[in-house]
Amino acid sequence: MNTLFLALRVSTSGNGKRSTPAIKVAVAAVALSVAVMLAAIAIVLGFKEEITRKVLGFNPHIVLKTNPSMSGDEYLVSLTPSLASLLESTPYITRYSLSASTPAIFKTDLDFKGIYMRSTSPGEPMAEFLASQLVDGSYPDFAADSAQLLISSIAADQLMLAVGDTLPTYFMTEELQVKPMKVAGIFNSHFSSYDDIYAFTSLPLVQQVGGIRPEEGTYIHVYVDDFSRLNDYAWDLRHRLDEAYSSGLIYRYYDIETALQNGANFFSWLALLDTNVAVILALMTAVALITLISGMMILILDKKRFIAIMKALGAPDAMLRRIFVWLTIRVAFTGMVIGNAVMLTLLFLQQRYHFIPLDADSYYIDFVPVRLTWLSILILNAAIFVVTYIMLLLPSRFVKTINPAASL
Repeated sequence: MNTLFLALRVSTSGNGKRSTPAIKVAVAAVALSVAVMLAAIAIVLGFKEEITRKVLGFNPHIVLKTNPSMSGDEYLVSLTPSLASLLESTPYITRYSLSASTPAIFKTDLDFKGIYMRSTSPGEPMAEFLASQLVDGSYPDFAADSAQLLISSIAADQLMLAVGDTLPTYFMTEELQVKPMKVAGIFNSHFSSYDDIYAFTSLPLVQQVGGIRPEEGTYIHVYVDDFSRLNDYAWDLRHRLDEAYSSGLIYRYYDIETALQNGANFFSWLALLDTNVAVILALMTAVALITLISGMMILILDKKRFIAIMKALGAPDAMLRRIFVWLTIRVAFTGMVIGNAVMLTLLFLQQRYHFIPLDADSYYIDFVPVRLTWLSILILNAAIFVVTYIMLLLPSRFVKTINPAASL
């Protein structure tokens, strides 16, 4: 006798057309659990991607610098031919560039603001990131005018500035210098810890006001090919620099900082999200399993007469167990299909239209970020299916306890 056919019949009510209430509840529980787990994974992956992108927008993968306690010209770094050759010969380094920064004060007739002026150059990842965060204006054309400026919306609101305004800027170098700067663009990354203290201009201008030679700067920015291996790369680069310094190929010892160190508070927050996801997955799995087990037990009790008749006709316990196992597979699969269809549709719409907002002051993003990967979807569904199947083999054994004589 076909156990799959019998499973389909058992899952319906007396008229053979509608599913029993226990089946409907079990399907709904699986669908809800799958939907919540999909949303949790997609949103956390989205948060990680967006926050990491913003942290790396302000921080290069690796920064080479001198000891901050040094004074005078000793704090400057030079991109010498020997250092450039070392960086170029390192296989995992994809890009490096000289950078400079200096403290400054923006002054208007109504207010003033202290900031840290950082250099940026067209084509580097930081410039691409800033261009993507613009809310007004455009990325400066430093070739036409090196005294152009990118400021945050926080600074623009505080000083009541708009694109095209000329802003007197006081540079805190050995001799106080004032230079008019033109606001070319206004950006808003929603990272107030960065937006509130940084403004961006050209490298030649920072070098000019700081009295720095064209081949010198305050940092060397280094980018690698795989951010997930950043700690390994930083350790290897430290080793290469130490060897080059010991052998006299480079004349200076360089300190190394990574984006993981500079953005440690943000990455620590992201690590906590992994714990939240694990808790959500465990709770939703428990809810689905408890509901399915309860539904299975109710169904077995409801079908005691059917089980007794089948036993009286000579059906073995193993066959009856297979009937309810097939029923379990059908319930789990139906719930998974419904949960995936509903939640993936909502996640796709959110990924495209960002219709669910967030408080940017609390979450650093003004919409709920979503990242969908087929691998995570397949792994989640496979894990749910396997766990559900294994766990529900146990209640199916309850069929053996039913006595045909007592039930009939």
